Amino acid sequence: MKNFDSVLLNYRDEFLSDLNELLSIRSISAEGTEIPAKALKWILAKAESFGLKTKNYDNIAGHAEYGEGEKLCGVLTHLDVVPANEREWSCEPFALTRKNGRLYGRGIADDKGSALAALYCLRALKECGVQGNRVRVIFGTSEEVGMEDMKHYFEHEPIPDMSFTPDSEYGICRAEKGILQLEISAPVSNNTTLTQLEAGKATNVVPDAAYALVDCTEEEDHRLQRLADSREGSFEIRYTIDGVMIVSKGKAAHACEPEKGFNAAAALVGLLSSTFGHDCVGNLCAFIDSSIGMETNGRSMGIKMRDSVSGSLSVTLSKLSIVENESKAVLDVRYPVTVKGEVVQYQITSVAKKEGLNVRVLHHQKPLSIDENAEIIGILKTAYKDVMGEEPQLYTTGGGTYARTLGGKGVAFGPVFQNDESNMHDNDESLDEENFFRHFRICLQAMNGMMLS
Repeated sequence: MKNFDSVLLNYRDEFLSDLNELLSIRSISAEGTEIPAKALKWILAKAESFGLKTKNYDNIAGHAEYGEGEKLCGVLTHLDVVPANEREWSCEPFALTRKNGRLYGRGIADDKGSALAALYCLRALKECGVQGNRVRVIFGTSEEVGMEDMKHYFEHEPIPDMSFTPDSEYGICRAEKGILQLEISAPVSNNTTLTQLEAGKATNVVPDAAYALVDCTEEEDHRLQRLADSREGSFEIRYTIDGVMIVSKGKAAHACEPEKGFNAAAALVGLLSSTFGHDCVGNLCAFIDSSIGMETNGRSMGIKMRDSVSGSLSVTLSKLSIVENESKAVLDVRYPVTVKGEVVQYQITSVAKKEGLNVRVLHHQKPLSIDENAEIIGILKTAYKDVMGEEPQLYTTGGGTYARTLGGKGVAFGPVFQNDESNMHDNDESLDEENFFRHFRICLQAMNGMMLS
C-alpha cells in the first residue's frame, strides 16, 4: 500500500474550493444539455490545469487520462444531477455547505463529489510519479436521464479493460437490477371533475409534491376536506378562480429504494379517487389507484417477485400529468437480475389495457451481474481493506450506474458508507465529511491498484 495521505491532505482546501465551484453549476440534465455541458467543460479545463490529457466528445462526455501502459482502466463518473426543491432544503443546494461535520449540496453524493475526487486522484498519481497502465476518469452529462452520454462516448473510445464507478454505496456492487421505465397514457382524457394534475420532475425519483385542480360541488368539497384530514399524507386545500386546488406533500427518494420515500402523486390520486370515484378522475387515475396505489412492490399488478441474487422488484410512480387533452404517467420498475424485463412489461401492459390505456417503453436497461472472482473485484477489495482494515461486502442494488455500459468489465464502488444517510435524490443531499475523505483515500488506492495491475 502506497501512503498517499500527505498528498491528499495538501489538496484538501483546494479540493473543497473546487467542489463548491462545481456544485454551483446547476447541471440538471432533465432541464436540457447546456448546463451539464458547462460542467463538463469546467472539469476538463481543471484536468488540463493539472497537466493531464483530456478529450471532449461533443460536450456530451469526455475524459482525463494519465499513464502509458498497455491496459486501459476507467473510473466512470457523471456531472449531471436531479432537480432540487430549493424551498425544502435547509441550505443552498447549488453550493457547498459545511455544517455539523457534513458536506451538503446537490450532487455531493450523486455524483459530482466523486467525479472531482477521482480527478484529484489522477492528479495525485501523476504528481507522485506512479508509472503503469493508462487510467481514465470518464465524465458523463446525462446519467440521470438514460445514459446516452456513455453510448456516445463508447462510439468513439474502447471500453476499458477494467473499471469502477463511484456512484453507489460501499462495499462492491456486483449486480444491478434491470430498469424498465414505461409511459402509461390514455388515448382520450375522460376525466370530468378532475381538470388538472401534475407531479414529478425526474423519472427516477419518488415525487415529493403534486397538485390537482377539481371542479366540484359544495358537498363534494366538504367530503374532500374530511377525507384529506383522515387519510395518510399531507394535503392542503386552496380555493382559486380555476377551481379547488389540492396540494399533496410527500418525501422524495431514489426510485431504486421507493420505500424510503412517500409518493405525493400516488397519495393524491388515492384521495381524489376516494372522494369523487373513478369515473370522475378518469381511467389513468383509476388504473393508478387500483393497480399501484401506495405500493412499491407491484403486487396489485401481479409483478411482485424476488430472487436470491438481487432481492425484490420495486415500482415507482415517478411522473403524472393530466391536462385538458392529455393524460400520462411514468413508472420506474426495478426488477431482479434473473427475470426477463419483457415478462414484466407484458404483465403491466396487460393490466393497463384493461383500463383502455396505452403503454410505451421509454427506457430499458437489462440487469448486470459480475463474477465475484473478477480481477477488478480483487483490486477493489484490496483498496478498501488497505484503508478500512476489513474486506468490503459484495451486494446488489436496484440503482442503475454506468457499470451497465461496461460489458461485464466493471462494477459500482462507493462513495456512500452504509452508516451514512446521503439523502441521494432528496432534499439536503449530504455526506459525512470524514467519510467522504475516506472514500477519497479508497478511490486513490483503487486507481493505483488498477494502474499497477
